[in-house]
Amino acid sequence: MSEQKRRFFEGNSATPTFIGAECVVVGNIRGPGHFVVSGEVHGDGDLQGGLNLSTTGSWHGYIEAQQAIVAGKITGGLRVRDKLEIGSTAVIRGKVSARTIAIAKGAIVDGEIEVTSGTPVLEFDEKRYGES
Repeated sequence: MSEQKRRFFEGNSATPTFIGAECVVVGNIRGPGHFVVSGEVHGDGDLQGGLNLSTTGSWHGYIEAQQAIVAGKITGGLRVRDKLEIGSTAVIRGKVSARTIAIAKGAIVDGEIEVTSGTPVLEFDEKRYGES
């Protein structure tokens, strides 16, 4: 019996692109694979894979991605072609669009939310590893 994955990025074997917590990137970002952002980005993103925006990460611009986990700050909007998970520490200012959306209690979305599959937005209590 296969174990169900908690996060949809856990099954990907490709090496992600990292933007570290002390880094500031100015300019548009485009590319395949997954991106893990703990620093700051000023520019638009066209990501063919996924985005993992950590609690220390911030993105100023419009982002398109295949899937995304957002725990940091986005100013400008986000369009996800598949699954979007918004963590309790996330602050998003701009339109959010995805096939499916799960939002943790405590997250802030200041803008329109569009679920393209027609399914309702899932709200959840975020639990950290080790919590019961």
